Amino acid sequence: MKRLSSMRAARAAMLLGALSAPAIARAAESEQVAAVEESLAGQRYVAIGSSFAAGPMLPPAKSGAPARCGQSMNNYPTLLAERFGMILTDRTCSGATTNNVLGPWGDIPPQIEAVTPQTRLVTVTIGGNDLNYIGNLFTATCLHRARQLPAGNKRAACGTVKVPTEVDYARDEMQMMEIARRIRTVAPRARLVFVQYLTPLPQPGGLCPATPVSEEHAAITRRIGQRLSEITGRVAQAYGAIVVEMNQSSATHTPCDTVPWMIGSPEGYDGSQGLQWHLNFAGMQATANDIGWWLTRAGVKQAKPGFTVQPQSIPSGTPTVVVPPAVPATPASPSKASPTAKPSPAPTAKPIAAPGTGRSRR
Repeated sequence: MKRLSSMRAARAAMLLGALSAPAIARAAESEQVAAVEESLAGQRYVAIGSSFAAGPMLPPAKSGAPARCGQSMNNYPTLLAERFGMILTDRTCSGATTNNVLGPWGDIPPQIEAVTPQTRLVTVTIGGNDLNYIGNLFTATCLHRARQLPAGNKRAACGTVKVPTEVDYARDEMQMMEIARRIRTVAPRARLVFVQYLTPLPQPGGLCPATPVSEEHAAITRRIGQRLSEITGRVAQAYGAIVVEMNQSSATHTPCDTVPWMIGSPEGYDGSQGLQWHLNFAGMQATANDIGWWLTRAGVKQAKPGFTVQPQSIPSGTPTVVVPPAVPATPASPSKASPTAKPSPAPTAKPIAAPGTGRSRR
């Protein structure tokens, strides 16, 4: 045993000796940076994504953003920035694809251009529009309602539900990998968080009037959602990012559940609480809650530990309870893959109240 200990000590000494003075200095500097960045207050935060991050038609609308992007003052990037006291650059835009993150979209510059070396947090919710994930739900709703019309009634032109090919999935993953690569290259000190899309439909056999689609089209949507979540998880793992699995935590908060985080497409809906098939306020708050919980768990201090949304910001009838989020994959450093998600222990930090949240199940 003494000989083994001596060998280990000698090996450790050799390793330490191999480290140059500059390497030791860089390591010490990294530790200092990590300590300073435990607080993101006053730091730059860039939000990248599509409508699930932007919040189209969710009141109140955000001024200064391109009108067609549909950004809301109650979208999760805004709620998150307020909680941690960050300076938000919100580049989220409804209808955006990975192309619009990496390149211009008409008069709208590439979303990724907002990321700079000074950026300390980037959240990403993207990839769904590349696969017609939510677009298919609008088409499926139109087709379902058209079939309900009496014979002889004029039917709307609905189009067709599109099934992605393997090439489509591969391209989506390649594009998302490029997004992560560029963020890591431009802002190596930024915390990178991928946020999964919320689950829009209940399990098979659970469709309801608020989800007027056929079981056939629902199955296509569920499959796209599953593949998209797998892609997002792989990209996050490859680049050592946090992945917040809103697809799992929202599985019992679909439009058919008692406390929905998404609106669905109920008959006669007037759009007052957000665009159909998109997040309502409870969904945005739950998403900000989950991201915030994982940032806190990673050592980031909240600027407003007791922050709660003002009552007037909450749509009437929305209950408020406190609940831990579902467990995404554990964050890792850029050089290490994130391990597979495990069932969550009791959270070490108390999450901010999320309207209508119930304890998540895996």
